Amino acid sequence: MEWTANGCRIHYTCSEQRDKKVLLLHGWGCTEAMMTPVAGALQDSMQTMTLDFPGFGQSDQPPEPWDVPAYTKAVEELLEHEHFFPCSVIAHSFGARVAICMAAHAGNRIERMVLTGAAGLRKPQTEEGRKRAERFQEAKKAISLMRKTHLFGGIPDQLEARFRQKYGSADYNALGEEMRKTFVKVVNQDLQPMLSSIECPVLLVFGDQDTETPLWMGQKMEKEIPDAGLAVFEGGTHFAYLEQLPRFNAVVRHFLLEMNV
Repeated sequence: MEWTANGCRIHYTCSEQRDKKVLLLHGWGCTEAMMTPVAGALQDSMQTMTLDFPGFGQSDQPPEPWDVPAYTKAVEELLEHEHFFPCSVIAHSFGARVAICMAAHAGNRIERMVLTGAAGLRKPQTEEGRKRAERFQEAKKAISLMRKTHLFGGIPDQLEARFRQKYGSADYNALGEEMRKTFVKVVNQDLQPMLSSIECPVLLVFGDQDTETPLWMGQKMEKEIPDAGLAVFEGGTHFAYLEQLPRFNAVVRHFLLEMNV
């Protein structure tokens, strides 16, 4: 199915209608297929919705560089179109950014949330990281000056590509020019101030070997979200929910369907 929300065409999939509903949100650079193994385990009891975030999968690229609130607005418009509120949410990585933003002002429209490998907190910058960022910015300024002279042909483009490969993250380098602007806006937004405004019960699932969203992030979220619990998957990486899928599905099912609300 497709729907245009916040000016962008979004591809999404809904299962058979049921009283309880759950939205599943994938991580950055992924597609709805990454959440299908979880959705499939819940469809006997809940109506599920999976989607491709704008810029990924079968959805269109955002019409302009988006931040987290822009993504959140699009998801909320889609949910309203499908009469999907109230619902629970299961979100991984970048999807958790959107889920946090949505839950911070959603009131009782969000019933419960499961956030796994959740992004949204700013990592402390290391001295080496600061120096790398400075070198990258200096290189970009020099390349910009070369372009303005119109004397160097395609050399500035070649240099820019080389510096991006050297100093940019894998996620950044995998994107086109416009989505890179979106990526920068997303990763530079610290969602910590929103955590205390989340009213629904939250289950946090983190792998203790996660280097993308380290365990300390889950521990901090547990402290700042009023009604939150943390489950640690031993040996799990950033994709602990898939690496230990039967365990994750069992925990999620218990949290969403069997615990007293």
